[in-house]
Amino acid sequence: MNHQIAVIPGDGIGPEIVREARKVLDRVGEVFGHTFEYTEVLLGGASIDVHGVPLTDEAVETAKKAECVLMGSIGGDAKTSPWYQLEPSLRPEAGLLKIRKALNLFANLRPAYLYEELKEACPLKDEIIGDGFDLVIMRELTGGLYFGERKTVEENGEKKATDTLTYSETEIRRIAIRAFDIAQKRRKKVTSVDKANVLDSSRLWRAVVEEVAKDYPGVSYEHMLVDNCAMQLVKDPAQFDVILTENMFGDILSDEASMVTGSIGMLSSASLNETKFGLYEPSHGSAPDIAGQDLANPIATILSAAMMLRYSLDLDQEADAIEEAVRQTLKDGYRTGDIYSEGTTRVGTAEMGDRIAERIRK
Repeated sequence: MNHQIAVIPGDGIGPEIVREARKVLDRVGEVFGHTFEYTEVLLGGASIDVHGVPLTDEAVETAKKAECVLMGSIGGDAKTSPWYQLEPSLRPEAGLLKIRKALNLFANLRPAYLYEELKEACPLKDEIIGDGFDLVIMRELTGGLYFGERKTVEENGEKKATDTLTYSETEIRRIAIRAFDIAQKRRKKVTSVDKANVLDSSRLWRAVVEEVAKDYPGVSYEHMLVDNCAMQLVKDPAQFDVILTENMFGDILSDEASMVTGSIGMLSSASLNETKFGLYEPSHGSAPDIAGQDLANPIATILSAAMMLRYSLDLDQEADAIEEAVRQTLKDGYRTGDIYSEGTTRVGTAEMGDRIAERIRK
């Protein structure tokens, strides 16, 4: 079966980690009888270098024609890259916000799972880790502070900046429904995170989540303030199943959750719209300091490709095969530098991709 995939290599280590994900996907195709056809799309700094803007309208249209999008990482060193001398609307991250909006990717799904083989890399104490943890952060992606009206003005001789945080009932309801739907397939618990003791937007968020919860009597739910959630993630991460939250809180909490797994290089993510279309990318950044050195961990991107097979292409068996190949590779002792420990075998980006690909089985 043929599948059309738009590929965004991106910046920094992006092209390297996407190359390994494609290697694994091609192996899946060989084993399971599929053909994956890739169309490359420029986004971020790579697009600025060619077109002068971080995302063209033509690139958006190319992405829309595909069944799904696989992306590497976007951006560069904010201190040294010429991309960050441009006005904010022309910087790499502006292209990422634009494509999310253009493709209506309102639901960001980020798993945080601790592999048994990587417990030593987890910064938490053994008594906190226990038997491990397996949680998902469902982050609203196209509303809130990042997309609100903003301005910088000068008043009485000093500059004043304003960013507006806005959410509608519709925006909150659709992400809440996604969170409860996923919880039904997991351990049936939703933790809705807000700042309702301070923010009107959070009070509306809380009210709408309570309405949605009535349609899911088999799913338990709780409200938690964002500062408490940040503490609980490092105190007892196993208590969480699905964390539901707004855009900025989700941005921060998902990075925190990624680090308690031992390395941000391990964690995949999916950004979904109301259909099966999604954009799949690693949770980490572009790491320009190690770009081109065969040092990057490609596992997050490879696991993002597995999510792509599962959520956009309905290839659950193939997704399982990738996830099992990753587990087996770790079990066999192969590690990139970020997850290396004494007694394991250190490998580079390309070899890690090779080791995972060769372990793909039906």
